[in-house]
Amino acid sequence: MNRQDQNILQILQRNCRLTISEIAEQVGLSTSACHRRIKQLEEAGQINAYRADLNARNLGLRIQVYVEISLTSQSDQAMEAFETAVRQCPEVLECHLMAGDADYLMRVAARSTDHFARIHRKSLAHLPGVSRMKTNFILRTIQPWTGFSLDSVV
Repeated sequence: MNRQDQNILQILQRNCRLTISEIAEQVGLSTSACHRRIKQLEEAGQINAYRADLNARNLGLRIQVYVEISLTSQSDQAMEAFETAVRQCPEVLECHLMAGDADYLMRVAARSTDHFARIHRKSLAHLPGVSRMKTNFILRTIQPWTGFSLDSVV
């Protein structure tokens, strides 16, 4: 990946709705060369997908919560059962296997604390193999995730 590829990726992370000609103009390439580079980045697995960044508050999801999960066992079977069950929970936005105090860290969105309590009781409490859950409510986001920093990639 060269500097122009890096610039293309930065632009796409900020706004993937730009036309190829708009991206090409910003990075100093012809439209066809820019299109070819984007296709190469996709084929190389540098770009996984294109998504819209939705406004959670405007969708009524006013609360986001991080939940630390510890399992009763770290056996392959226990972890696989937990991970399979988590994939069936639409309220779970992200789930990560962790090193540290907890086995997993997940992010959940809810309309209200009452709604989160229902998610906790109806979904999270029924996940297999859970020995402990620790919930942390996000009060305010200081620095939202906007994409990867590519400064050190090239």
